[in-house]
This record gives sequence, C-alpha cells and structure tokens, in this order.
Amino acid sequence: MNVFEFIREKKADFKDNTEQYKLKLEPKLRFISSKINFKLKNTLNNPWISNFKSIDSSYFFGQRKAEPSQTIKIVYSKINNILGEEIFVGSWELVDQNCIDGFATLTGDDQWIHTNKERAKKESPFKTTIAHGFLTLSLIPKLTESFNFNDIHPNVKMVVNYGLNKVRFPYPIKSGSNIRGRTKIISVTPFKNCVEVVNQISVEVEGRKRLGCIAESVIRVYY
Repeated sequence: MNVFEFIREKKADFKDNTEQYKLKLEPKLRFISSKINFKLKNTLNNPWISNFKSIDSSYFFGQRKAEPSQTIKIVYSKINNILGEEIFVGSWELVDQNCIDGFATLTGDDQWIHTNKERAKKESPFKTTIAHGFLTLSLIPKLTESFNFNDIHPNVKMVVNYGLNKVRFPYPIKSGSNIRGRTKIISVTPFKNCVEVVNQISVEVEGRKRLGCIAESVIRVYY
C-alpha cells in the first residue's frame, strides 16, 4: 500500500466514525434540549417570575432619577441663569517658602526644585524654588472661600468637594508670589437634594499674564 492509498483509507475510516458518533449523539442532544426547554417554560410560567418581570430595570441599574425638590429646582434655575459669568474674584494670597516647605514635609515631596533655594538659583530655569502643583490645588478652597452659595439661595446645609475634571499648570508659581482665584460657573446639574456645580477656577499670579493654574472643580451644594 502506498502513501496515497493509506491516506484515502484513513480518511474513509474517519468519515465513517464521524457518522456513527453523530447517529449516537443526536438522540441524546434532542433529549437534553427538550428537557431544558421544558424546565425553562415552567420557570417562566411561575408566578414569582411574572412579578419579577414587572419590576422596573432602572431600579437595579440606576437609570431612574429622583425628582429634585422644589428648593433644588429654584437653586438650579438661579445658577443656570449665571452660567459663564465670573461670580467671584478673591484677594491676593502669599505663597512663601514656609508654605512650600510645610507642604513638602506633609506630602513627602521635597524635590529640590521646591525646597533648595541655593540649588534652584544655580540649576533651575526659574532661578528660584517653585510651589508644588498640588499645593496650588490645595489652596483653591482658601482662594475661593469668600464666595458663599447662600448669596444665590439661603439655607445651604453643606458644600462637598466632588472632584476635578481638568487641571493644568500653565506657569510655575515662584516662592514669594502673590496669587488669587477667579471663579466662573460652567455647568450645573440638579439632583434630589443638591445641585452639582462645575466651577472653572483660574489662579492668577500677580505681575504675570499667564495663569499659575486652571482647574474645573466639581462641588455638590446641599440644601
């Protein structure tokens, strides 16, 4: 027997075996399929399943949105009317070396560009130490604290920091600089008992045209 005849023979054997297995398995598969369909049909006809199907899927997946209270509707309307307007300009605040060193100690970020004035004078392109970017961010509440949402609508219960959307540091804040914050509301979203407000915070450096920081701060104001 040559190679080609051997291959043809094995191919024929394989085909015969496949057909035999198929004949044996098909009845079993039909039985299993029938059993599954029977079980599924009985389950779907069960009264507790009928009750379950009537439940709103948004209950589980959070699609249902609670109706805002009347106070929140009023607050939302008032804030929505001033979107895009600058609502606050803070006073100048000094960022000195003591402030920078204190932040470095607290956070462990004591890189020489922040804490070593002698080395910074020789090696840094800014010729002096500069404030940490995160120090600037941490000062935002102080730079904007004079603004009170009670001025928009009274009886604020609390204001919660919800996070940041965007942050950039266009220009370094050198040690000894005065900075101040400017606030503009760019979006507002009503919820059941609060409004979510996105503020654009611009941190100015006295004597400089470029900003030290620009950030979108997200807060929730509860009434």
